[in-house]
Amino acid sequence: MPEHSAIALVGLDWGTTSLRAHALSPAGDVIDRRERPWGIRQLPAGGFAGAVTAIAGDWLSGPGSPPLIACGMVGSRDGWREVPYLDCPADVAALARGLVAIDTPSGPLYLVPGLRLTGDRPDVMRGEETQLAGGLALAAAPADTLCILPGTHAKWVTVEGGRVTRFTTHLTGELFALLRDHSLLGVPARGVPVRDQPADAVTASCPAAAGDAFDRGLAAARASGAAGLSGRLFSVRSLYLTGSLTAADTLEYLSGLLVGEEIRSGLADRGDVPATAFLVGDRALCGRYARGLAAFGIGDVALLGDTAPAGLWRIARAAGLVACGERPRSTGAPP
Repeated sequence: MPEHSAIALVGLDWGTTSLRAHALSPAGDVIDRRERPWGIRQLPAGGFAGAVTAIAGDWLSGPGSPPLIACGMVGSRDGWREVPYLDCPADVAALARGLVAIDTPSGPLYLVPGLRLTGDRPDVMRGEETQLAGGLALAAAPADTLCILPGTHAKWVTVEGGRVTRFTTHLTGELFALLRDHSLLGVPARGVPVRDQPADAVTASCPAAAGDAFDRGLAAARASGAAGLSGRLFSVRSLYLTGSLTAADTLEYLSGLLVGEEIRSGLADRGDVPATAFLVGDRALCGRYARGLAAFGIGDVALLGDTAPAGLWRIARAAGLVACGERPRSTGAPP
C-alpha cells in the first residue's frame, strides 16, 4: 500500500457491475488500484458507504485524508444519489461545476454528472464523460476530434473546441449477446468450446485472433447499403448451412457484422470519414474496432485503454479539489 501522504486523490469508477478504486499521486499518476464486484446492484454489507470503507478506507483514514471523487452509475437514479445530467455542449469545466457532494463516513464524496443530448433524438451517458476527459488529456487530442468508446452500449462522440457537442449510443455489445444466446444465429456455436469463440462483444478475443470470418463480417456490413443490418443478419445462418462458415466462425462473422454496421452507420450519421479517431476502453475490444475502422478507410487510430483515472484527476483539478500539478503521464494500464 502506498504511504498515506503520497495519495493526493482517491477516484472511484463505480458502474452497474463493478467498483474500481484508484489512489492517485500529486502528479495524477495511479499508484495503487483495487477492484471489487460491487456494482450498484451488488453491494456488500453496509451498502454504498460500506463499499467505500471496505475498498478505500485505509487510503482515506487519518488527518489530511485525500479528497474522494466518483463517476459512473453511482450517480444514476438507481445509485447512491442521482446527479442531474448536463446538457451538451459540455467540457471539463462544466463537469467540475456540476459535481454533487454527499456526506460519507469517509468524508465528502464528489459525484461526476453525466451528459445529456436533447432534441428529436435524445441520448445520455454516465461514466463515459469521465473516460473522455481523461482520454483527451492523455492523448493530447486536437480540440476537434472523434472519440469512440466500444462496449455493451458503445458511444460515438463528437468533440468540437474541446467540448462534447453530440454523441450516439450503439447497442452493439448487447445485440451480440442477445443474438448469440437467444436467437437462431447463435445455435451453431453453442456446442463450441468457450476458448474457441468470442465470449461477447465486450470481451471479444484480441484482433490478432479475429480472422477471416471477422473481416468477412466487416465487408458484408460495409456493402449492406440500403438493406442495412436487418438485411444481412440471416447470412450468419445461411453461410453456415451452405458450408461457408464453420460453427466457431459464425460468432466471429456476427461480431464483424455488428461492429461493421456500427461503424457504417456511425460514419453515415456524421456525413464524413475522419482522418483520425480515438478509441477509449478495453484494449482488446478497441483493437477489434481499430481493425474495423481500417476496413472503412480510417487507419490513424489511437487506442487509449482505461482513461477513467486520468479523467477523475482532470475533473478534480478543474474543481479545485487537488492542486494543479503535472498532467497525468499514465493510467497505469499496460502499454
